[in-house]
Amino acid sequence: MPTYDYKCSKCSHAWEVFQSIKADPVKKCPECKKNGAQRVITGGGGVLFKGGGFYETDYRSDGYKKAAKADADAAKPASETKSGGGKSDSKPAKGKSKDD
Repeated sequence: MPTYDYKCSKCSHAWEVFQSIKADPVKKCPECKKNGAQRVITGGGGVLFKGGGFYETDYRSDGYKKAAKADADAAKPASETKSGGGKSDSKPAKGKSKDD
């Protein structure tokens, strides 16, 4: 069931009512007891999923993700960042081969 915001046009009192979608709107203000209550259209609440399968990092800002990537890149050894993924450009050491 949703929570509706109301405001009285007579005394400007604002309140919330937890009621069914099918219920008729409240007309009487609980403060001044006059018939001046009106539903107020609001932006609603945001949804944040919690629990198994959802990660708090899914809701991070782009700025945070970029900074985290920069930190991770800075922590890598220089050989990985220069040669592209840890592959070595050097030739194998001289010595006995498999065919010997």
